Order: sequence, then structure tokens, then C-alpha cells
Amino acid sequence: MTCNGHKMASVIQGGNLLGLGLQELEGLAVSHGQPRYRGRQLYRGIYARRVRDLAAFTDLSREFRAALSSSHQITYPEIAREFASRDGALRYLFRLSDGNSIETVYMPEADRVTLCLSSQVGCALDCRFCFTALLGARRNLTAGEIVGQVLAVTTAQNLPRTRRLNLVFMGMGEPLLNLPQVLAAVKILADAKGVGVPLRRITISTVGIIPRIQDLASEPIRPKLALSLNASNEEQRSALMPINRKYPLTELLRVCRAYPLRPWEHLTFEYVLLEGCNDSDADARRVADLLRGLRAKVNLIPYNSGPELPYRPPSLERVLAFQQILTDRRIPTFIRISRGQDIQAACGQLSLAGLRPDSLPASPA
Repeated sequence: MTCNGHKMASVIQGGNLLGLGLQELEGLAVSHGQPRYRGRQLYRGIYARRVRDLAAFTDLSREFRAALSSSHQITYPEIAREFASRDGALRYLFRLSDGNSIETVYMPEADRVTLCLSSQVGCALDCRFCFTALLGARRNLTAGEIVGQVLAVTTAQNLPRTRRLNLVFMGMGEPLLNLPQVLAAVKILADAKGVGVPLRRITISTVGIIPRIQDLASEPIRPKLALSLNASNEEQRSALMPINRKYPLTELLRVCRAYPLRPWEHLTFEYVLLEGCNDSDADARRVADLLRGLRAKVNLIPYNSGPELPYRPPSLERVLAFQQILTDRRIPTFIRISRGQDIQAACGQLSLAGLRPDSLPASPA
């Protein structure tokens, strides 16, 4: 049986329709003796119209709706708690069907809304300054759980489809370690007949999983790419990000230089500034040397601290000095002050704060 046949067999057996693509839903319709276009109606209803009750698909026959309802449903991740920041951001704590939990951050602005999405439960990469690393690795999210974060939050916020929406895979997990499901979700999210978020407004952030960056480069439907740099040389990066020992900075930058950027596209390099660790003038000059000749921009992120980890953010004066060195060397550099710091929703802070410790599922052996 082909891979597609295997997928369809699992679909027909029943379950959540959320996360299924157009071809899968068309195949589901045909398996019920319906015309293929009925699958397209299901697809538009689930993703564009945000219909959650199969009985509400009044453009489908009563018999087909009854057959679907007997073995299928449209289930979003459950919003277990919301945490509101003074700056307007919201941290959503989601409970998944297996009892695991993830987080999504909602950040409204005057002209847009940004959602910070999770791709895994926890994270395996153990970056020394990241609170999500304290959770360890639990499991990958499904495409439905990824798309479900977007639909659950936009529904809770009553956001119209016309609202400008930016999606960033910068929440819990390493997206490129779950690339098949992330790309399946992106295909639905970016489809004008699906959720309808243009690819220009979707960004995947990675620590630098080199083989998967190369895989992503060949994808016909791919979002923008951001890379967590966070250091100016190999030794420093290996100390902060153990993955650098497997995928060294020199090799990562070689792959970045070969990455096929579209005419409108830049690579984004994220640099978390840690006081006394990676924030010196010499660090800034080395970063400029590393990125010279790349069509790239840098986001400087003053560290979002907490009691569990020893790092602290540098002073604003130090951040501005670091920025000036890069801009003087013609590298577009922006300071990003993370929102939601007071609710543990800022960059690097997602750690299921507010969930009772005794309600956390045990890490897999």
C-alpha cells in the first residue's frame, strides 16, 4: 500500500478531522460514496469558516453528516487557562487529548496580531538559557494540534478572517525536529481556501538542524526561516547551545549562504543578549563578520530572566551599543523587547508556568 493509501486508511478509521489536508478530506468523502467536491466543502468549512460541529455543515446531505458524526469530530485543543499581561499579550495554556499541555502566545497590535505557536510538547535541545528546556522532550505535535492552536485562539478572540495575522513557530519545541507535521500544518494555514495566512507572514525558527534546513529549502510551500544564533563563535555557542557540537556554527552558516531565498525574503538571525556572556563589542564585531554578505537581518532580544536560570539581560546602553556596531557594518539590526514577560510568555520563557506540578505528565523514559 502506498503512503497515501496508508494515510487514507487511518482517516477512514475515524477521529479528529482537524489537521487533515484537502486530498485527505476529498478521499474521505469518496470513501463514503460522496462526490470528491464534498471533501472540498469539508475543508473550507473546517478551516476557512471555522465550523466545529459536523451537524452545522448544512451544504452536506443529512445522511453524510450522520455518517461522519458517527466516527469523526472536529476538536480544537482545550484552553485550560489564560494568563493576561499588562502589555496586552495573552498566554494560552492548552490541554491536549492525551493530558499533555502546550502554550501559545497571543500578541495584538494596532495593525496585526501575532501568534507564537508550539510545535512540540517540551523540547529536547537543552539550550542553557531557555526555560522550555527545563521540561525536557515529551512528544511532537500533530498537524491538527498545530492548526488547532491558531483556530482556537482566533475563535476565542473573535478575530475575523480579514484580520492581519502573523504566525511564528517560536513557542515550545524545535519545529525542524517535527518538520513533516509542521509543513502539513503550514500547507493548511497558508492556503487561501484554508486558514488563509500568506507564507510571507509565517516564520519557522530553528536552532540550526542542518539536514532539515536543507529539506526545507526544497519544499515548494515553505515559510520564512529564522535562526537562533545567540553566540559569536563556536566555543561560546556550544556552551550555550549543545546542538552546536553536532551542527557547528561554521557549517550552519555555509548552509545559510546556500539557502534559496525568494526575491522578497531575508534570513532572520535571532540573538538573545546575555549580560557578560555574549554582549560585548567584540561579540558584535564577530557577529558582523559571520553574517557579512548574507541577505539577512538581526533581531536582538534582551534576555527574559527568571529565578531558575542564572542569566540576566544587559543594560539598554549595552544593547544599543551592540546594535550600533552591527548597523555601522550595514547589517539591519532591530531590538525586540519581548511581550508578556510578567506572565512568563516572553521569548524563551514558556515552561507551563501556572500548571500544577502534580498535573504534569511524566516524561517518557
